[in-house]
Amino acid sequence: MKVIFTQDVRGKGKKGEVKNVASGYAQNFLIKNNKAIEATKANMAKLTAEQNREEKDYQAELAEAKKFKAEIEKDSTVVEISAKAGTDGRLFGSVTTKKIAEELDKQYGLKVDKHKMVLSEGAKALGYINVPAKIFDGVEATIRVHIVEKS
Repeated sequence: MKVIFTQDVRGKGKKGEVKNVASGYAQNFLIKNNKAIEATKANMAKLTAEQNREEKDYQAELAEAKKFKAEIEKDSTVVEISAKAGTDGRLFGSVTTKKIAEELDKQYGLKVDKHKMVLSEGAKALGYINVPAKIFDGVEATIRVHIVEKS
């Protein structure tokens, strides 16, 4: 019997897959427990429509992420952070992704989750640094940060 899985079933199939399974297994377990539906023409059409809608939503999100990346990587978008520093240019403490995210939002109105930024250790010196941020699946932006001495 051909079924469309509505949930992931370990060892049998993933959500949205169409597979042939034993009819007893399909009727007594999968369909009864709402883990699958019978693969009729109407149900197949619904599945195709849902997959097309999901693909369109994904493409829209991808386009939005690319637009956001372009906004972040503009030449005029340089996050300026002032911090206390010693005479050799090393900071007292460090500039973290949380501080970078707050300043990016405050200065340019662009919101990036601090967890999506890749900065293994905080910035510990004055000057310019590039902080990569994973905006979306396959879209990575580089945030330019300028750390200046607090007067």
